[in-house]
Order: sequence, then structure tokens, then C-alpha cells
Amino acid sequence: MVTLTMRASRRRPQAHQKNWGAALFRKCRRWSLLWDRHSQRQRLRDLADDPHLLKDIGVSREEALKEAERLVWDITDVYPPFV
Repeated sequence: MVTLTMRASRRRPQAHQKNWGAALFRKCRRWSLLWDRHSQRQRLRDLADDPHLLKDIGVSREEALKEAERLVWDITDVYPPFV
């Protein structure tokens, strides 16, 4: 005679069981990084008119303006993996 036993499933949690707090934290952190990047690019655009300050940071006027023109979500450099 065959006996069947039931075992608990070891599947990943379904969408409704995810940790929404952690997901919300990651989204907020991502937006914070995007806003910081946007602010930095605005300040760089302001620095583009002062050759002395650009020389201090080692950037030409053309490079500063090119970086300042990039879009907010254009993040191509390395950033933390939890973003």
C-alpha cells in the first residue's frame, strides 16, 4: 500500500508576501541618489563659469557642461548594488 505525505512547499514567497518595507526603502534610496546627482550637476553647471574653480577640481569647461547636461536618470558610473 502506498502512503502519501504532504510537505511544506519551499518556493519563494509570492508577490503579496514580499517585504514591502525593504522595497520601499530601496526605492526611496534610489530617488535620493538621483536627486543628489541632479543637485551635483546643477552645482557643476554653476561652476562652469569660473575657470579657477574648474581647474581646482581638474575639469575643463566643456566636460563640466557635458556632465551637467546629462539627464537625472542617466547614471552610468558605479553605484551601490542595493539601489
